[in-house]
Amino acid sequence: MYQHRRERLTSLIRDQYGGLRKALADASGWSEARISQILSSTYREGRAFSEKIARKLESDLSLPAMFFDHGAIVEAAERAAAQEFLRIRPINGDSPGVVQIRRVKLRLSAGIVGFSVDPDDEVGQAFNLEEDWIARNRYNPDDLIAIEVTGESMEPRLYRGDLVVVNTADKTPADGQVFAVNYEGEAVIKRLTRDAGHWWLTSDNPDQRRFPRKLCDGAGCLIVGRVVLKKSENI
Repeated sequence: MYQHRRERLTSLIRDQYGGLRKALADASGWSEARISQILSSTYREGRAFSEKIARKLESDLSLPAMFFDHGAIVEAAERAAAQEFLRIRPINGDSPGVVQIRRVKLRLSAGIVGFSVDPDDEVGQAFNLEEDWIARNRYNPDDLIAIEVTGESMEPRLYRGDLVVVNTADKTPADGQVFAVNYEGEAVIKRLTRDAGHWWLTSDNPDQRRFPRKLCDGAGCLIVGRVVLKKSENI
């Protein structure tokens, strides 16, 4: 569906706006950068053109309802009619053996031990994990959150757009482990290292001039939780 919406928007720009994204951006009141994001097949794993975004853009451009979904819905119905002998059951939060982990954005303040979360509407639905995996690692599902990696500091192990699961119940520093950290009010994903009697936030990126290590000490560096799983499309 995401690809179908992108194709519909690309055709609209070509046919009605002279092939110029800026022209469509001006007509809709959206920024050209935002239009480029939802047209990208890699930004947010290609899922930026969500249901909510599609309906909003249709409204702002005075397009018919479901304009960007038109065709895909018809094709889906035709495929279903032609393949009555097979039905595929989607996995969701109600499926046995599957637990939904909240995909969130962290809301932090410098020096404040606690944190709150906002639903990350732009990345879509919750992240599904197998119940057996959670039980095997003795995690409490209520303690797990999923957040998106930003920046390049943890490449090549973690890339911008990768998803990581954080166990917020595990805040004990461990040498060489990766943690989500409230560093002076900013949410960062870093590897903790112990050196000369101090804890440091270090980056996996070999360019240490761009990403130097930082002292993790006191109220300016607070552990949110340990990263226990990653999901990445970078091979």
